[in-house]
Amino acid sequence: NLLEQLRKFTIVVADTGDIEAIGKFRPQDSTTNPSLITAAAQLPQYQPIVDDVLLAARKELGGNSTDAAVANLAFQRLAIAFGKKILAIVPGRISTEVDARLSYDTTATIAQARSIIAQYDKSGIGRKRVLVKIASTWEGIRAAEVLERDGIHCNLTLLFGLHQAVAAAEAGVTLVSPFVGRILDWYKKDTGKDFHGADDPGVKSVTVVYNYYKKFGYKTQVMGASF
Repeated sequence: NLLEQLRKFTIVVADTGDIEAIGKFRPQDSTTNPSLITAAAQLPQYQPIVDDVLLAARKELGGNSTDAAVANLAFQRLAIAFGKKILAIVPGRISTEVDARLSYDTTATIAQARSIIAQYDKSGIGRKRVLVKIASTWEGIRAAEVLERDGIHCNLTLLFGLHQAVAAAEAGVTLVSPFVGRILDWYKKDTGKDFHGADDPGVKSVTVVYNYYKKFGYKTQVMGASF
């Protein structure tokens, strides 16, 4: 089938919080974001995961904590809870995202990334299996540079051009994720045209990044398609 053909040429990475779908299609790696986790958490089959995270958050904060405080902490932990379940299925890595509201705060991004890794470490999951997903702002790239030096591997997302890709590679990040779909959306809205195959501006953008890395010998990997 088409999926098996695709596996011959690239690494298949699932971008979802749906654990059952991951179990069915067996990608090499997986990545999530808060909206995907929120959508998955509303499905009945994942309610036990949500309940466990909420109970743990309330216990950690104490009996006098407000519902809002419990919900906030639980949401931070939910992505890791789903991540651990996903890692029991995929043989490769999970990308877990730092709060997008920290995208312009290097110090806070570093702190939350370390917290994410600490929670995986506590569960016995090695750092080689986790990527911390960070926005490709200047502040995010600087945070990733520090984290990579500390042995925390990063996936730079919200990447729209070669300038960000070069800065990320020079910072030594493990993986970049050009935003192929959003680039296409922008061009479609701006031009009123439809694009297909190799004419897709998002595909062109990720191709430029891939070829640039290959030409100059960067070790940073590129994840650049969305289906």
